[in-house]
Amino acid sequence: MIDKAFQDYYPDELSHCYGCGRLNDHGLQLKSYWDKDESVALFQPEKKHMAIPGFVYGGLIASLIDCHCTGTAAAAAYKEQGRSMNTDPGLRFVTASLHVDYLAPTPLASQLEIRGIVTQITPKKIIIKAKVIAEGKVCATGKVVAVPLPKSMLKQMIK
Repeated sequence: MIDKAFQDYYPDELSHCYGCGRLNDHGLQLKSYWDKDESVALFQPEKKHMAIPGFVYGGLIASLIDCHCTGTAAAAAYKEQGRSMNTDPGLRFVTASLHVDYLAPTPLASQLEIRGIVTQITPKKIIIKAKVIAEGKVCATGKVVAVPLPKSMLKQMIK
């Protein structure tokens, strides 16, 4: 793994996401890295992330998959272009589709490992498959279709 997370390369104006924004003090601040051909992030759930005593809320799992995969999409796009993530123009992605399958209850006390693998890259979308692992067991899988950040979203931020 590298020292700097994918999300750490995002400019300040794109670093407020609840799931992965380094500037969101109340957010999850997820950090994703390359681990060979897969991306990986680790997350330690807290009591506030509970569904029922002892188990993680499913929405948190979906958020972790979502943000990990859009970060992976950005990193993969740079890799595909043979560029470092600190080069311009910046490449940022948002979720066009998110699908999550919950396979087993996810224990709250365990650190979660989120792993992603890029299955398709085109100029219009990047598809990533992910899995959430706790205590060595896959608790959830997901698929994200990530698309480049629409110019309309950038225009909103400039106003």
